[in-house]
Amino acid sequence: MTQQHSVIAPAQTPAKAQRSDRRGDWWRDAVIYQVYPRSFADSNGDGMGDLEGVRARLPYLRDLGIDAVWLSPFYASPQADAGYDVADYRAVDPMFGNLLDADALIRDAHGLGLRIIVDLVPNHSSDQHEWFKRALGEGPGSPLRERYHFRPGKGEHGELPPNDWESIFGGPAWTRVTEPDGSAGEWYLHLFAPEQPDFNWEHPAVGDEFRSILRFWLDIGVDGFRIDVAHGLVKAEGLPDLGSHDQLKLLGNDVMPFFDQDGVHDVYRQWRTVLDEYAGERIFVAEAWTPTVERTANYVRPDELHQAFNFQYLSTDWDAEELRTVVDRTLEAMRPVGAPATWVLSNHDVTRHATRFANPPGLGTQIRTAGDRELGLRRARAATLLMLALPGSAYVYQGEELGLPDVVDLPDEVRQDPAYFRGAGQDGFRDGCRVPIPWTRDGSSYGFGSAGSWLPQPDGWGELSIEAQTGTPGSTLELYRSALAARRTQPDLGAGDSVEWLRAPEGVLAFRRGEFVCVANTSGESVTTSAYGRLLLASGEVTEADGEAKLPADTTVWWTTTP
Repeated sequence: MTQQHSVIAPAQTPAKAQRSDRRGDWWRDAVIYQVYPRSFADSNGDGMGDLEGVRARLPYLRDLGIDAVWLSPFYASPQADAGYDVADYRAVDPMFGNLLDADALIRDAHGLGLRIIVDLVPNHSSDQHEWFKRALGEGPGSPLRERYHFRPGKGEHGELPPNDWESIFGGPAWTRVTEPDGSAGEWYLHLFAPEQPDFNWEHPAVGDEFRSILRFWLDIGVDGFRIDVAHGLVKAEGLPDLGSHDQLKLLGNDVMPFFDQDGVHDVYRQWRTVLDEYAGERIFVAEAWTPTVERTANYVRPDELHQAFNFQYLSTDWDAEELRTVVDRTLEAMRPVGAPATWVLSNHDVTRHATRFANPPGLGTQIRTAGDRELGLRRARAATLLMLALPGSAYVYQGEELGLPDVVDLPDEVRQDPAYFRGAGQDGFRDGCRVPIPWTRDGSSYGFGSAGSWLPQPDGWGELSIEAQTGTPGSTLELYRSALAARRTQPDLGAGDSVEWLRAPEGVLAFRRGEFVCVANTSGESVTTSAYGRLLLASGEVTEADGEAKLPADTTVWWTTTP
């Protein structure tokens, strides 16, 4: 008998019905949803998403089936880098609301069984931070300058930067200041935009301040922190020249004197003692770009952080052999330190995977062309089921559950990514993944708000909306809902630190975890494999007959051996 299966019908399991074995160490197999507040939901019609907008949409996130929400920065900021330039770490920027709004959001989330993780930006502040403004105003010799990296320049008149470091956003990593008397003076370090001066973590006041900031938000009730540029706080002694290098490796994929220095771990050991003072399984998550996954594992040793983003996995092409290699290396690296692996396909800094996989392999995470939309979506759906089947914790970026692509044709006049204005071969690609998401089929901003949106949404966005996909068999949204519901009911999904690889045709990944089996066809052709029991979920149509299953190209299937 031949049976044809498409995506399983929408799951009815409520998101808050969590498995009993997940009460402790909830983060080990959590699905954490990244909200980029300015692009999620606008409550007051000013075209900018805000905290009240997020709060109003929390029931949607609960019903989607996630465990926690990670909020990108909403602190007081001049917004030179979309809030990653913080002027006051204890205040909410008025564009997003106020502290009462943050408190209400956290309380409502907890009432719905969701946890809240907030972004923390410790590598640098805004140039409008009170410390930095005073450092400039007080001039050379000011004690406040010691809290940043101020240096005299090289050359006869100090007209050259102190070293050859370059900014991640392009151009020199140093800016020369005009002193209070009007003269050209010292230089300050900024690994990102000039409006983002780097803190000097060798100064004790910096550490004291951030431990205080941690307690401020923990007292309000947050469940953890995602640490921005977690690998960048400590710089090599003497700030030595970098010499010949590849600009594209500056994010941490090579050994650099300003990234992944061993001294950074002393900071996190101190932070861990603060976090452990609080009940409720609070966590730290590191954004740590390192040369290898083994170096990443250093950040999640038992007395440091809890999780670290797996950028090696995010950067892997849709290729069975490459994926298996990075999965094995990740699990092997995390096992000795007792930390869970994490898996992520998209975030606010990289091209959405529905577009990345629509283009030829080898282009990295900064894709600037639309590619084959149908191919990209098919692969993105398959990649999602593969990711959610792996042991550990998974991260979902807002809108990926809708299959959203990057918007690659934004007009130059609307772009806001600082990299666009800095040059060095970059063109502001991050704006494409930050376009506000669609909630409804119609309206001036497809339900994002009552007016327009801060970045223009493309025509046709409404057909990808939550309204259009809800209850629609085979939609990407219903695929995510079904997959996340299955993670809550299948004991062999989620937590753990190993997989049992099964024999499979070339271009196919197959593994078992207890009574659960996942098979992912990354090839461009249909393949026939064993049917491993009762089919739970598939990213595309699957035909079964006589104990075998035919998987179309770029399709992932979940089976269970239980009746």
